[in-house]
Amino acid sequence: MADHYQNNTYHQGGGDSYGTYGEGGGHDGYGYQADYPPQEEDAASDVTEGHDEEDQMYEGEYQGIPHPDEVKAAQRAARAKSREGGSAASELEELSEQYEDIMEDCGHGRFQWTLFIVLGLALMADGVECYVVAFALPSAEKDLCLSNAEKGMLGLVVFLSMMVGAFLWGGLADKVGRRRCLILALAINCIFAFLSSFAQGYGFFLFFRLLSGIGIGGTVPIVYSYFSEFLQMDKRGEHLSWLCMFWMIGGIYASFTAWGIIPRYGWGFSMGSELQFHSWRVFVLIAALPAIASLVGLTFMPESPRFLLEHAKHDEAWMILKQVHDTNWRAKGQPEKVFTVTHIKAPKTAEDEFIEIQSATGTAVQRWAVRSLTLCKLVLRNIASLLSAELRFATLFMAVIWFCMAFSYYGLSVWFPDMIKHLQYEEYEAKVKTFHRERVENFHFNFSLENQVHRDGEYIRDRFVGIEMRSVKFQDSLFEDCHFEDIRSTNTVFENCTIRSTLFYNTDLWDEKFIDCRMENTTFEHNKHGCHLDTVEENDVLIYLVSFLGSLAVLPGNIISALFVEKIGRVKIIGGSMLISAGCSFFLFLSFSQSAIIALQCMFCAVSAAAWNGIEVVTVELYPTSKRATAFGVLNALCKLAAILGSSIFASFVGITKAIPILLSFAALVCGGLVALKLPDTRQKILQ
Repeated sequence: MADHYQNNTYHQGGGDSYGTYGEGGGHDGYGYQADYPPQEEDAASDVTEGHDEEDQMYEGEYQGIPHPDEVKAAQRAARAKSREGGSAASELEELSEQYEDIMEDCGHGRFQWTLFIVLGLALMADGVECYVVAFALPSAEKDLCLSNAEKGMLGLVVFLSMMVGAFLWGGLADKVGRRRCLILALAINCIFAFLSSFAQGYGFFLFFRLLSGIGIGGTVPIVYSYFSEFLQMDKRGEHLSWLCMFWMIGGIYASFTAWGIIPRYGWGFSMGSELQFHSWRVFVLIAALPAIASLVGLTFMPESPRFLLEHAKHDEAWMILKQVHDTNWRAKGQPEKVFTVTHIKAPKTAEDEFIEIQSATGTAVQRWAVRSLTLCKLVLRNIASLLSAELRFATLFMAVIWFCMAFSYYGLSVWFPDMIKHLQYEEYEAKVKTFHRERVENFHFNFSLENQVHRDGEYIRDRFVGIEMRSVKFQDSLFEDCHFEDIRSTNTVFENCTIRSTLFYNTDLWDEKFIDCRMENTTFEHNKHGCHLDTVEENDVLIYLVSFLGSLAVLPGNIISALFVEKIGRVKIIGGSMLISAGCSFFLFLSFSQSAIIALQCMFCAVSAAAWNGIEVVTVELYPTSKRATAFGVLNALCKLAAILGSSIFASFVGITKAIPILLSFAALVCGGLVALKLPDTRQKILQ
């Protein structure tokens, strides 16, 4: 970077040199030098030596196509004219105008694409987090001996922790910095995701996943705020929409790795009964790789210069903007392009003054305590300001849209796989074999029993040795002088049976599997206890396939929204997609088979993706820099709350009725879609 100082005039006069515009000439009073070139003769780049003016002639000149620099100049002149015709602009409005001009001069190139990948990996990690527990749970319940209530709590804690994380990190990012908060959030996620894979007890696993979720919950509000502040106005909608694709990639990555790793339950190792490291734990580790990759990439990325200017850190912001400019133009083969900004105006905030005062008084502990308390107050004040007169309606409308979309989307995301499981269960139950009043004497059962019901049977001197019992029920039956040895059972019970003079040796048939049974002279020797005994693989490949296809179906919605978000507009994309999704929900009445449910899920996910992309772009554009991450965090936290409610309500009606989930989904999407049509068009809005 030192090589470029000879080509730049970076004035730092007396006092606050950035507090004024127009010193040094340039565009409409902003701190720019004359356009590219002219430069002083001794400042010419080596790359331009030996080239005359005709060699640099613009190719479209003879075709009547305006030069890009001319287009930019015309846009800036129009903005300057609108400012002159209106009331006096505030310092923040002037900064916004100048910052947009600077980003246009920096261009869109290698720097933005590098940041796109790094932040995309963070967004991918958020998408993975939504699937980790759900995919690992069928195997984890064996290692952790989970009850149904404990499994439900694990599913709940994912969204609950992400809700807290979005609220917390979104507020901090507007006061501490986008990059710093994102690094801390990802580091917390990586550390506790790693620890959770080794947790041998339910309590520790729940605690570690809670902290991991709090970390990853901050990625969505920070990533969109961070990336938007490196984009010029005409690139913002499209590239934020492309960024959304990484959430889909996260779902595909989670489904694919779970599919390839978890069913192989033999993977891993164990040290007695105290330490079990099976394949689901390997999956939990692999799922953290996107977060680790993003964390490493962020160490090479700078802070948002827009955030720094908002907090009066002019020197740092100028250096970063110069880095963006030089990186892009060098990659385009035009290193002679010089960063011409000499002055950037930014207001000095009360928070900066307060920190300066406190840093000069008291002990280090006192300063830390006062600044931490002040930071909390500033974050809460920022949250309260979202309901101020100028932001009240925007916040209310966006809250309704976020809630309605999340309630329907996450509710149906749970309903689809649960309905498939229910249909599988019904199909399995339909094939049950019932044996009534059978009498079996002196028989050796050396074959497995599955999906059977035995009522009023009599089993005299029979041997059950080395077999597996799966979904077997003995009801009102008699067992006399029988021998059970080396039995493995799943979902098997003895109900209201009489068991006389029978030996159970090395089986997993314990007290809980005998309901209201009468035991007479019955012996249990070397009985096996524990949840590790269940070796039946519960991870149906179809579950991973459904999630994989649902994530993949998001692709067309992402592509359409990215290509047309600038042409059609954010508002029409949001409203139209939500209303189309509402119409699609009525097709759920036709979901009588597994294939129909999978097809409807793919259709719903594809349409919903466009709505999500539009919602996230508008959220970025509606709020000023000082409140952008805070607003995104609050709305994303509301989204997770809606996800908790939606998934709980929709899941409770599986196997009971389809009408209520369908009607709830339809009502929520219609409500959100109609409210979205009331939003302002933000396509030509400069980030404030």
